[in-house]
Amino acid sequence: MDILHLLMDKIKNGDRDGGFTIIEEWKNEHPQEDVSLVLLEPFLLKVGILWQSGQISLAQSYTATKIVEDVVDRLIERRADDANNKGTVVIGNVEEDFHGLGRRMVSSFLKANNWEVRNLGNDVAAEDFVDAAVEAGAHVIAVSNMMYTTAQNIIKIRHVIDERELGSKIKLAVGGAVFRLRPELVSEVGGDGTAISAMEAPKLIESLWSLAERGEWQ
Repeated sequence: MDILHLLMDKIKNGDRDGGFTIIEEWKNEHPQEDVSLVLLEPFLLKVGILWQSGQISLAQSYTATKIVEDVVDRLIERRADDANNKGTVVIGNVEEDFHGLGRRMVSSFLKANNWEVRNLGNDVAAEDFVDAAVEAGAHVIAVSNMMYTTAQNIIKIRHVIDERELGSKIKLAVGGAVFRLRPELVSEVGGDGTAISAMEAPKLIESLWSLAERGEWQ
């Protein structure tokens, strides 16, 4: 039985500690950079699909969330050095999307890399993303999304940015399982870039932030 099946057995039984132990044992035998892309994110994708199709309960999905959060907390030790603060990133799940685990993972990695994170939560309206970015002086909005159907709502955020003529000042980072399956979707929904994993997200934010500071279009 592979590790994803083992993990699914643990969450179906509500065994948070058991799931954490399985991942910790796997992590000790693999490079750290593989933990997110090779293990955690495929696990999250599987959980999201099963939850969306009604094959697991909300409680089981919550157990999966807590298992991964436990692992991420162990992976990351935030460097609390205000002098190295890079700026504020606004992050949230797009309107009608409620799969918040990926967003929380990205937030953790951003914080570990000295970014302040304004986390708007799930089901965030387009105007709220842009209002928050303007208020915080954020040059990047990071939008998390799981499914193709809700990805279309990201277009609304792009429209608000363009209507307010903020395209050179605020960049739109998009992420989630659907963008790995359909890379062309990034440009279709108006995104300025994506990262293949939560661990790679800080590099993307750094790049987009630099463009925005220079007032350059993507």
